[in-house]
Amino acid sequence: EAAGYVNLDEAVASGRKLAAGDKVYAVSHNKTLMLVNLGSDPLEDGLSILGAHIDSPRLDLKQNPLYEAGDMAYLDTHYYGGVKAYHWVATPLAIHGVVCKKDGSTLDVCVGEDATDPVFCISDLLIHLASDQMKKPASEAVDHENLDVIVGGRPVVISSEGDEDAEAPKEPVKQMLLDVLAEKYGIDEEDFLSAELEVVPAGAAREMGLDRSMILGYGQDDRVCAYTSLAAQLAVPEVERTSVCLLCDKEEIGSVGATGMTSRFFENAMAEVLALAGLESPLALRRCLAASRMLSSDVSAGFDQLYADRMAAALYGIPGLMVIPRGPDLGAQVVLKRKWEKRHWQEYYDRGGKTL
Repeated sequence: EAAGYVNLDEAVASGRKLAAGDKVYAVSHNKTLMLVNLGSDPLEDGLSILGAHIDSPRLDLKQNPLYEAGDMAYLDTHYYGGVKAYHWVATPLAIHGVVCKKDGSTLDVCVGEDATDPVFCISDLLIHLASDQMKKPASEAVDHENLDVIVGGRPVVISSEGDEDAEAPKEPVKQMLLDVLAEKYGIDEEDFLSAELEVVPAGAAREMGLDRSMILGYGQDDRVCAYTSLAAQLAVPEVERTSVCLLCDKEEIGSVGATGMTSRFFENAMAEVLALAGLESPLALRRCLAASRMLSSDVSAGFDQLYADRMAAALYGIPGLMVIPRGPDLGAQVVLKRKWEKRHWQEYYDRGGKTL
């Protein structure tokens, strides 16, 4: 809004007419964002779209996550997106999300990022007990079902003063956690049913290397593209061809759901934009989309000398080829650094090359 964008819902409610130079944004369930900068060219001539996703691999809390076992309190999780399970053990973790309480209010949760916050952890076997574990392949060394977060180890203390019939709870450590949640956040165990809480590595992004040439942080997939796409959209005040920045949720699990790209959020929002611009015909929307161009960006893998045998140049042995393992869906996932001769293409195919 500071850059001049107006909420599309508010524009629709007020019946505001849109013209060249106007800027609007639309949000879906606080998870997907679309920004539109209307250009001087007709909307039916198409859009220039920058697309990226803003979800990252993580651990989601289940709806009834809190349990006690072995005198410890745990939160039961399910992994979201592609994760290497062994990355998540014995490392500081934070909890982010939102809780919708029974009274209708919502509570934003962020625990583990401030220096004064507690952090959380998933346990791993001591090296002295891990001889069998160390023999397993990496994909089996840590069971995904064991990615449960330790959140407490102190039992609640029940005082019998004034109440001789007082009984200790059957799960005292869990009860201690529930007491803390009630006192500090005003939530109880049932509120987990209407919560979306995520477990992520704790800590802010940091500059890496003595020369500060790199950035180390959680969620570079795909913040590196989402941030640059958003910055580019905001940096251009006026355009000829209408520009759109589309930042999406649920890419890590197939773009499903009401906030993923398999939903109709994008098409519906653009239909509203066209209607406010005086183009209410369904045919106008089809023409607009058919004439559009999109740069769908996602993080790619830089060459890593320590794993050169797994990188494209070593794998295929062909000069000038770099394969992007998670590249944009533009019909090609290969970047050519220089013009190839016909023999290079044939050699690539002979070695199993695909997605060209």
